[in-house]
Order: sequence, then structure tokens, then C-alpha cells
Amino acid sequence: MSAREWIGKDFYRELGVSSDATADEIKKAYRKLAKENHPDANSGNAQAEQKFKAVSEAYGVLSDASKRKEYDEARRLFGGGGGFNFPGGGGGGSFDMGDIFGQAGAGAGQQGGFGGLGDILGGIFGRGRTSAGATANRPQRGADVETDVRIDFTEAVKGATLPLRLSSPATCATCSGNGARPGTTPRTCPTCSGSGLVSRSQGAFAFSEPCRDCRGRGTIIDDPCPECGGEGISTRTRTLTVRIPPGVDDDQRIRLAGQGEPGRGGAQAGDLYVRVHVAPHPLFGRKPKSLDLTLTVPVDFTELTLGTTITVPTLDGKVSLKVPPGTASGRVLRVRGKGIAKRDGSQGDLLVTLQAAIPAKLDEKAREALQAYAEAMAGHDPRPEITELLQGR
Repeated sequence: MSAREWIGKDFYRELGVSSDATADEIKKAYRKLAKENHPDANSGNAQAEQKFKAVSEAYGVLSDASKRKEYDEARRLFGGGGGFNFPGGGGGGSFDMGDIFGQAGAGAGQQGGFGGLGDILGGIFGRGRTSAGATANRPQRGADVETDVRIDFTEAVKGATLPLRLSSPATCATCSGNGARPGTTPRTCPTCSGSGLVSRSQGAFAFSEPCRDCRGRGTIIDDPCPECGGEGISTRTRTLTVRIPPGVDDDQRIRLAGQGEPGRGGAQAGDLYVRVHVAPHPLFGRKPKSLDLTLTVPVDFTELTLGTTITVPTLDGKVSLKVPPGTASGRVLRVRGKGIAKRDGSQGDLLVTLQAAIPAKLDEKAREALQAYAEAMAGHDPRPEITELLQGR
């Protein structure tokens, strides 16, 4: 995409966010729109597919801090897509600050900061301070992509290998990314000699703008690829294998290097981030920021008072636990080595919380027995500290 096309697009409007939106707001908007317009959910819907591509392109720029900074600066300087017209210049071309200040040296940068502004404009149009003849279609790393997977609690504890099916922009397999029909090749643009820019001088100033014949690409495709229409990128469905490590946390991201959007001009591809969502277990839980699992076990009052041995489940079997006489409700018993085991050898425990179970109803026999117990314990005060405090008032 040429610099003029890039600047002329309103990526904030594509995602439905304001220009001062936070990174989280941008991510949330992208995930919502990408899900709504995903090709898998809109088979045969060309409009949804175009919207999916548009929001992916917008997120690719706005999710990258450096790209977003360049884009915002370009919109501020060029009014959201128009050329930067120098007062009195008498033309529609864009004013190349890099041409004027690029040779000023360190002294000019120290006096007025013009060197930095030249660098910004050079970055936008693919031209460095000392590379005025460089191509406008410089190599650009592919955007990072994020997707979501849902796994159950046991898979999160033990780890899992999952197939992941993705529909996303990728290098066109038909033309290998050059945009030309197989058997043909793009030719160098004769107007700009492959630079992607045309320049002209007026007085002391130099003006340059993207070449209109090649749209700033530097090459012309006479016979576009039927698959991608000359863009070199098409939507492709692919299946990847994702290895979920043991002990992954809910909402944790796993990075797959080089599996994001393809780069342009031979640059490396972006990364794919897989966000993991762990479904809760009906019995087991996990202690935050640790490898310990948790389990709450109801027990009778008599079991706590007299002591007993109970059998409790683990994720891979069962174990027996001894409850000492006089155990208080809420006490935690530790079962060594029955938590999360990581590949580096570290291992957590199972923390079993004993919780007194109070029956909602009693039959006559049980009620009589309990009443006899209460009479036998009439001289026992279960809350002496509170009684002492009350008596002192």
C-alpha cells in the first residue's frame, strides 16, 4: 500500500474508536469486529470478508505503537490524507521536509529540531534522511494477530496439544506474494524508475509525491493475480498445532513466532498470540499465582470432633486423609505433590479445606441426641473472649 493510501484511510473509524483510544480499547473493538465478520461465520458474504480485511489492516497499524505514532503524525501533518501544501508553493504536491532539512546536519537538529521532523516524514514515505532515492514500498514487518482458545480445567493443569484453525491474511500462494499472474512478473515503473516517488523543483524547494502510475509501489502489474487481485496477500484458512504448557493461567497469552500476518517486501511475518480461557472445574480450583490446587470437602460435626479418615479425589485418582480429633471447620490439609506439575520439575500441592456440613433438617431421633449433647455441654462456653467482653460492659 502506498503512503498516500495509508494516510488517507481512517483506521480509527474502521474500528469504531476515538483517536485517543487506549490499546485495550482498540484491542477490544478489533476482537469484537473480527469475530462478527470472520469468514468462517460469514461464508460467501463478500461484504463481511472485506470488513474483516479492513479491521485486520487497521488493527495491524493501531496495535503497533511505532506504526500508530507514524500514522497519527501523518494525519496531523497531512490533514488525514491530503498533501502538505506549503504556503505560496503554488502546487498540489507534498512538501518534503526531509529534502530540505535532511542535509542540515546535527547543528540544525540542535537548533530547531528539523532533523527529527525529517525522520518522521521519511519514515512515513519510506525515505530516510540520506536515502531520498529509496523505494516508497520499503519492507514492513507483518502485524501481530491474536486469537482465543477455550480449554477445560484439566487441560490447563496437565497441558494439551490443540489444533487451531485460522482464517487470516497470508502471502498469496498463487503468485507467491508478487501480485502478478503466474508466469508473469511485475515490471519497473518507467515514470519513477522504481522509486515509487516523483519529484519536481520550484525555486528553493523540492516537492515529491507518490507516483500516480504505480501508486507508490515502484512496479506495475500488467496482469494481476486472479487470487489476490495484485495485492500479493489473500485470505487463507490454515490449521496450526498449539501446545498449551502445563499450568497455564486463565487469560494468559501464548506466542507463536512468525505465525501472524505476512510481512511486505520480504520482511518477516508478525507473531500470533493465542489467548487461553480456562473453564472452571465443578470441584477443584487454583490458588492464585501458585502451582497449588484447592478442594473444599464437607465433613460432619462428629467427624471434626471425634476425628476420622476421609477419602478425597485428585485430578488423577484419590487419596486418604486423616482428620485429627478436635479439628476446626475451615482447617486446610495439604496433600504433597498433587497440584500442578511443570516440565521444569516444579510441582504444587493439593490444599483440602474441611468445611462443617450443617444439616438443614433433623429427624426426631437425631434432634433428641443433639439436645442431650447440648445439655451435656451446658458448662462449656465456645466463645469465652466475647463473653468476657460482654460482662465487662
